Amino acid sequence: MRTLTRREFVKDSLPPLTAAMTFGGLEQKLSATERRERRKLPVAAVVTVYRPQSHADVVLGKILEGWEQKGGPGPDLKLVGLYVDQFPKQDMSRRLADKHGFSIFKTIREAITLAGDEIPVAGVLSIGEHGQYPSTPDTHQVMYPRRRFFDEIVETFRQYKKVVPVFSDKGLGFSWQDAKHMVDTACKMDFPMIAGSSIPVTWRIPPLELAMGCEIEEALALGYGGLEGYGFHSLELLQAVIERRQGGESGVAAVQVVQGDDIWKAEREGRWSRALLDAALATVPESLKTPGRPEDNFNQEAAFFLIEYRDGLKATVAMTNGHAGEFGFAAQLKGQSEPVATRCARQRGAPYAHHGLLLKATEQMIHTGKPSFRVERTLLTTGLLDSLMQSVRQECQRLETPHLKVKYQAQTWPYAKGVPPEPYS
Repeated sequence: MRTLTRREFVKDSLPPLTAAMTFGGLEQKLSATERRERRKLPVAAVVTVYRPQSHADVVLGKILEGWEQKGGPGPDLKLVGLYVDQFPKQDMSRRLADKHGFSIFKTIREAITLAGDEIPVAGVLSIGEHGQYPSTPDTHQVMYPRRRFFDEIVETFRQYKKVVPVFSDKGLGFSWQDAKHMVDTACKMDFPMIAGSSIPVTWRIPPLELAMGCEIEEALALGYGGLEGYGFHSLELLQAVIERRQGGESGVAAVQVVQGDDIWKAEREGRWSRALLDAALATVPESLKTPGRPEDNFNQEAAFFLIEYRDGLKATVAMTNGHAGEFGFAAQLKGQSEPVATRCARQRGAPYAHHGLLLKATEQMIHTGKPSFRVERTLLTTGLLDSLMQSVRQECQRLETPHLKVKYQAQTWPYAKGVPPEPYS
């Protein structure tokens, strides 16, 4: 693993952008001046593991080897320093360091400073997903070291008296306290930060973006998989759409998880809408559904997240395990007779282009110094997931959530148009 000299680092970090680029239906239009002035900015990354198809691979791989990860155009970023927390047998980082000329460091501080006496990078990507980590004893949430990564990044900022934009992949932490600490610290130190899932920016079929200031009577997000790992994706999708409603976001008053027969009991009590579930499921291809009715197909892992927002909005995340294997959304808008609905399609194989869509938002933040969307979305989503896991632990009790009084106004960032490209595998 060769270490770049400072002169090589500066020289290699400044190739000009020569053309506009389209990726995943998101077109980046640059003026002639911007094409001359925009450069590949140097970034550092902090990851749990770097193995094939890990989040490190499908995010950083696009910086190293282009959007399609086989050469060709990529983001206007250059990876120069990397910290890796664990090295499994399938580790890719050492080979890629030799191939692309970046350095792997033993500490986060060294990765951000390139073992020097200043911060020469323009941004930091923190990817705390995958790897072997313990779970919380009560809610069984994986204790990924996202807060530890963040705190060491911030300590480096303090030590060298400089801040740069930070991207934190997926959730902000496994607890509300961690997430709140991270967002409060970023606000106090005044550096731009985004976080979250790729699902809000992936392809929506049919296209759906609610008007800013719309009136939503009820909403439902469709999900599947593990209640923690994929439940987060579903919650993030829900929040990314409904945050555009009239009055903006004001937070969540109470949550409850229901499973088994209690799912259908809650429907009979009017706590969630079968019409919205049917509308969301209608957008899912038959190849991704089990034939028959949801009530006949749901397995013991199926669960519905019932969410009561502070402004009175009622929302549901339907984890349809056993029946459907796709993310989606449906809502009843005031004044409309029929629900609006969409599914959120991903590229189901390498190079997992939906992660590139999230990387584009990170690229834009690093170049402009302005967040591409509100980090408060992921703050609320992380807190929601933590409270929902507490509901599961407490025998699916309804829990009031006065701490989730998160207020913010939505900021528009585009989702991908069209359909996902075919995967390589």
